[in-house]
Amino acid sequence: MRNILLLAISVLVSVSCTGPKRADMAAKKKIVFIPGNDSHGIGEHEHLGGCKLLAKLLNESVSGINAVVTEQGWPKDTTVLDDADAIVMYSDGGERHMVIPHMAHIDRLMKKGTGLVNLHYAVEIPKGEGGDNFLRWIGGYFETDYSVNPWWTAEFDSFPDHPVTKGVKPFALLDEWYYHMRFVENDNNLVSILKKLPPDSSLSRPDGPHENNASVRKAVLEDKEPQTVAWAFTRPDGGRGFGFTGAHVHKNWMNDNYRKLVLNAIVWAAHMEVPETGIITKAPGEQELIALQKKKAP
Repeated sequence: MRNILLLAISVLVSVSCTGPKRADMAAKKKIVFIPGNDSHGIGEHEHLGGCKLLAKLLNESVSGINAVVTEQGWPKDTTVLDDADAIVMYSDGGERHMVIPHMAHIDRLMKKGTGLVNLHYAVEIPKGEGGDNFLRWIGGYFETDYSVNPWWTAEFDSFPDHPVTKGVKPFALLDEWYYHMRFVENDNNLVSILKKLPPDSSLSRPDGPHENNASVRKAVLEDKEPQTVAWAFTRPDGGRGFGFTGAHVHKNWMNDNYRKLVLNAIVWAAHMEVPETGIITKAPGEQELIALQKKKAP
């Protein structure tokens, strides 16, 4: 009898110690960052370092979030994605996009409402199955021979009324801002978050799959159409997607408004409430960013 009593006490103590902790973790929104492999020079396409920084800032600044970063490349244990409230892909794209062999898995997650955020080159996918999926998942994508990827200083001085823009003030940054993206058509659930008319100089390169084409020249040089470089999309099933074409440059995370907009978008994609002030975080210092950079160029 005494042994049974001691066993019961032990079980109760164990439950009291681990139960609330497990319940607390289960109650938190899970954000999974998938960083792509290294490709560019130091300070560019810092997929792992950028993911680590954003996850750290979310965990420090937003209650109710559990942000985790997987290994570079597609996670070996894909079950880490199955209970995610939002997934962030920060990687190279195009024909070597890391999601291509795993689109069926991601499609199942999208259909159950998982949020998806694609940063920089991760918005590019070959047209066809990949492009069609991105249109359904995040509302748009970079299409070769249609979209372009020039460097230019974009000055953003007005924003739509949307949770992603809460607390964001005007800012200007030099980055590789892609534009003339391929978007879902006539869909009010697609909202242009950052939009600007690029300078004529951004279309000075010869025609090429990423550089220039007749369609973009007409849109920008002739019709003077402002171009969307960040957007938010609510899928018909209620799931949320966000595309952001900046983030080539690692040091741009030092800009408070640029960083806030992306963090707001991740929180929004996970179906969390964005505060009126937006997600306020301390700007990373130069040494912190250097510590997060790749150690050598690939």
